[in-house]
Amino acid sequence: MKVLSAKNIKRCIGCHICSMTCARQVHGLISWNASGIRIRSSGGISTGFEADFCLACRDPACLDACPTGALVARKGGGVILKKTECIRCMECQKACPVGAVAQDDHGFPVICIHCGTCVKFCPHKCLELIEIEG
Repeated sequence: MKVLSAKNIKRCIGCHICSMTCARQVHGLISWNASGIRIRSSGGISTGFEADFCLACRDPACLDACPTGALVARKGGGVILKKTECIRCMECQKACPVGAVAQDDHGFPVICIHCGTCVKFCPHKCLELIEIEG
């Protein structure tokens, strides 16, 4: 099982190509809010950037917080969203200890699914998929 890693985030220049690629190719939307990975400054342009995304928790708090069962455990950690069962309450966002759950323009949660699409498009190789035991 593979999960996303930002091991080389110090190379990041804040271009947000990873975020826009995720939004467009994975979620079918063109919006900063529709991305499973979000890049932000770590305190100013001269201090670099940080990536916010699901860390593939083995026992995700967001899963337990979902009142409808719209979140399903992903093999190896993390979750997958079943939009048809989501009531957009955003309890998952409140429960996430690392702030990895975003809300898209339609009110649905957006959570990284560790597909690796962002990795392929990062021009500075800041991101990678790493193999974990699962």
